[in-house]
Parts: sequence; structure tokens; C-alpha cells
Amino acid sequence: MERLRKGDQVVVTTGKDRGKQGEILKPGQDGKFLVQGINVVKKHTKPNPALGRTGGIVEKEMPIDGSNLALLNPATGKGEKVGFKILDDGRKVRVFKSNGEVVGA
Repeated sequence: MERLRKGDQVVVTTGKDRGKQGEILKPGQDGKFLVQGINVVKKHTKPNPALGRTGGIVEKEMPIDGSNLALLNPATGKGEKVGFKILDDGRKVRVFKSNGEVVGA
């Protein structure tokens, strides 16, 4: 079970985008995540008429390492660490380490 999943609201803890919030669009390989509006770079593209693509400078999000992200706790509005807990019925759930609340419940 992953600590961060697609659709989670996260806060960037380090780097040029520190303090910004966004939603995970796509979990990537090697613990990297694509986050909406975070780690945006300018990419110079050539025109390709066969694909109907115009040239120019395009802004796109690049993956950011999961160690630089913290799950946003809606109760406190801060990014917090996530742990795991097994409930009485046998389900494994994610919980916030600060207060023990179940994530997404």
C-alpha cells in the first residue's frame, strides 16, 4: 500500500515550490509523482505537421520525488506524515501520524 495515491492533495516540503499545494495527477516510477501546478518547466518543442503540433515554448509539469511531498490534512491545513494501521475488521488503512485520524474518512 502506498503512502501517496492519485487524487491526494499534497504540500511540497522542499525545493523551489516549497509550501505550494496540488493534487497528484499520476504516480510515476521510482517514487516520483506528477503534481498539478508543481515543478513546472518550459519545454521548447519543434512543430510537427504530421501530428498537428505547433512549435513554441510549452509549460509542463515534471515529476517530483515523493520524499519532497507531504499529505495535506484537511483538519489542520498542513502537510503531515502518513502511517498505516490495521483495523479490527482486518483492513489496512492510512492514518495521519499526528492525530491518528484515518485518511479520507
